[in-house]
Amino acid sequence: MAGSAVTSVVVHSSGAVCTRSARLDLPGPPPGGGTATVRVTGLPPTLHEDSLRGRVVSGPSGLRVTDIRVEYGATLRRGDELPRLRLDLEDAEDRESRLRDRRDRLAAEVAQVAALRAEPPLPRRGDPPRWAPVESILALAGFVDSRLAVLHRRLRAVEEELEQADHASDVLRHRLAEASNATSTSRAAPSATALVTFAHPEQESDAPAQPEAVELELEYHVPGATWAPVYQLRLDGRSGAGTLVLRACVAQRAGEDWSGVRLGLSTADLLRRADLPELRSLRIGRRQEEPAHLSWREPPAGLDDLFAGYDAAAAVAPVTRGLPVPPPPMAVSAPPPMPAGGYGAAADLAAPAPARAPVARSRSAAVPHAAFAPAAPGGPALESDGFGAAPDLQPPAAPAAPGADLLDYARLTLAGPDAPEGRGTLRPASRAAHPVAAEYQRRAAAVGRLARPAHAVDVRRSAGSFDYRFDTAAPVDVAADGRWHTVPVSEVQVSTEFEYVCVPAVDPAVFGTVLVTNTSGHALLAGPVDVMVDGDFVLTAPLPTLAPGQRQAVGVGVAESVRVARRAHMRESTAGLRGGTTVLDHTVEIDVANRLPYPVVVQVRERVPVSADKDVRIEEHKASPPWTAAERPVDGQEDDYVRGVRSWRVPLEPGSTATLNGGYAIRLPAGKAVVGGNRRN
Repeated sequence: MAGSAVTSVVVHSSGAVCTRSARLDLPGPPPGGGTATVRVTGLPPTLHEDSLRGRVVSGPSGLRVTDIRVEYGATLRRGDELPRLRLDLEDAEDRESRLRDRRDRLAAEVAQVAALRAEPPLPRRGDPPRWAPVESILALAGFVDSRLAVLHRRLRAVEEELEQADHASDVLRHRLAEASNATSTSRAAPSATALVTFAHPEQESDAPAQPEAVELELEYHVPGATWAPVYQLRLDGRSGAGTLVLRACVAQRAGEDWSGVRLGLSTADLLRRADLPELRSLRIGRRQEEPAHLSWREPPAGLDDLFAGYDAAAAVAPVTRGLPVPPPPMAVSAPPPMPAGGYGAAADLAAPAPARAPVARSRSAAVPHAAFAPAAPGGPALESDGFGAAPDLQPPAAPAAPGADLLDYARLTLAGPDAPEGRGTLRPASRAAHPVAAEYQRRAAAVGRLARPAHAVDVRRSAGSFDYRFDTAAPVDVAADGRWHTVPVSEVQVSTEFEYVCVPAVDPAVFGTVLVTNTSGHALLAGPVDVMVDGDFVLTAPLPTLAPGQRQAVGVGVAESVRVARRAHMRESTAGLRGGTTVLDHTVEIDVANRLPYPVVVQVRERVPVSADKDVRIEEHKASPPWTAAERPVDGQEDDYVRGVRSWRVPLEPGSTATLNGGYAIRLPAGKAVVGGNRRN
């Protein structure tokens, strides 16, 4: 028996693949080679049996793992081996039980005392009336009243203590439920053990071999683990440079704590089958039968005949069971042999004829029709079960192609002679897990229903059509308590451009914006990003999935030290012959002030009307300083693109102010008006 420890874990969107390492000393192999079986303890009861794998990392040359199985058991634990929380809970429950018993006894005593009554004796016929013993009745009433007062006082005190004890027990139960499930809190702890069989190579020498040190690595899949990416963007407010740190929120309840493990975070789907597809050839001509699978062979004919003796013994056994042992038969001379089966042949009265072997309940289910060889040409035909039965004119069925279950050799079991059908044949075992493992897997599945952090997105949805794996830079610890744990992963290579954006026509507030460009070689998954400016937390913003080279704008909130004021003027006049054209002249004046101790770049956005009517013309005034027209969406701001946007990029030194001027004129026929009114600005 050897212990083991978790060395590395790869967490997927649902579930994880754990790797355990065990060091053991194998006894020396015999001269002709042989096998050795070792029990490796420490495995969680939530693992999937069919996912367990083993390999020899280091050891003697030629040593290999030939078989590995899972064995479930239970270990009775002493009181000093239980967690402290469990012991405290047992003490609290014992105290609660004692208080409840005391409360019940006091309540019963209160009921008995309250039932005390003065009952005078029944008078006899002819007796004169008696005086009522008033003093005795009053004394009894006073005793009952004083006694009930004492009992009620004790009962109230016990009920208060019971309420406190019940609250303490609930608190301990809640803390125990939230604690790690790596260590069982019950007296009987379930355990999973791997039975590993090693095959030794043949030894040329006859000398006894010495024990050999072997390093074994086990790999298995456990449910109850998930992760979500989160980021931290650290910005320098003066230069705008920043770094993006990838972190991961990991939650697991796999039945084992991950302490000091190499953690990998994958976007791949762990439960999806990944069988290599087989491309079949396209043939022109007569249809041909599909070639048989190389790893499959039809069962041989006559399997039921192998159980004829078993069936005969089973048929005779109920008759002879419980009868006295008969005396030995008398020695008589054997009669001469007689031809059997002839007409008028004498019946054998010395012993009963052996019972005919019963036919299997479902011969077709046990052995396919194609498994029986056809009769030779010209040979005798098979006898039918009934006299004059019609011959079977149906052709034999073609051999069925084996399914995936029949090709899973590790799950094939041999049906015994008592099987209702298919005895003597291999059949896939049920995929139902061990009851203990099934219960622990059900509890672990609750991790998938955890509420995710704000702005967090499922990695399978954010990854799209690509799969990638992120590895932590250092070993991490993740407790099996089913709660979120944040672990650092790595620093992501990105470039940042810091600028301030304002749309004074809508809101005079100035917003800080960071243009994040993914310069790494892999995509960044969608998730929340904590923005830190000069070491101070600003806000948490959602970050979408970024492909390599893609840019995205991330808002960092309102900059109170950068102020913008906008003044708009509109003058309406007429032009053209007889005043047939209305001219709406708009002038915009914007003041921008920087009160920060470092220079900034402010982008001020305005909008010029856009018209599809040929009778309406838009004439822009010369802006000072000149503004630029956005002909296409800005990288990272595709959702904010609006036609007719004009923008200024104004660099401002600390404490400086700039004035921006611009405008436009709308020329439209006198019979038309701007939607919403000509003076809406």
